Amino acid sequence: MNKVPMALLLLLVLMGCVATEKREHIEELPYRAWEIGLIAPNYMEVWVESVDVTDLYGRKYLRVHGGVSSVTNPPENRGDPTGWPARPGVGKTRPMTGLALPKTVSVRWQSLAEPQTYNARIDIPEWARVEMLTGHEAYCRFDEKNITAYRYAITLGLAPGGIVKAWLTGACLEPIEIGRFEGSINPEGPSRGQTNGRYALPLDPAAQHYLETHEIPFGSW
Repeated sequence: MNKVPMALLLLLVLMGCVATEKREHIEELPYRAWEIGLIAPNYMEVWVESVDVTDLYGRKYLRVHGGVSSVTNPPENRGDPTGWPARPGVGKTRPMTGLALPKTVSVRWQSLAEPQTYNARIDIPEWARVEMLTGHEAYCRFDEKNITAYRYAITLGLAPGGIVKAWLTGACLEPIEIGRFEGSINPEGPSRGQTNGRYALPLDPAAQHYLETHEIPFGSW
């Protein structure tokens, strides 16, 4: 008769331990959640199939972000896709709610400009995690106030040739480069071979026009 209540009690205790552990990992951050942002150079549109994270405790989280990145396609070829901006923005972000700070970030994406599909892994160094927890006094032009600001986001710049540039970014602070990484071609192709080689999206007309009149500036990223 006592086996069912005892089993239920044990389950509740275990659930409480998990909840406490998760809450502690959230509370160690000085903000609600860290974020992942996605950007791409002008006209070099991408479709991100999956962003996966392994956190400090070795826990793996699959498909935490994806879809289109932040990209600008100025009409009449007025944009410049070469290189990266001196001050890249956070990009198309998604909060990593409930996740401890990352140890690795992996990304699989379709470079629609080529087209080609790539995989890349970004190892996040310890100094970057320390920086994500470090507050800085900053003047924020958004509300014209002095605030304590944090570099709470890891922004990934995805470019043709499988190039990934990673920065620490945050509102009202200058970005800090984590590193430049080279991905590998995914031999399965787009969508892991499930779409018969078809890519996720057609190019924006302005991007299509640029690529019809210019070469892809490989080596500039």
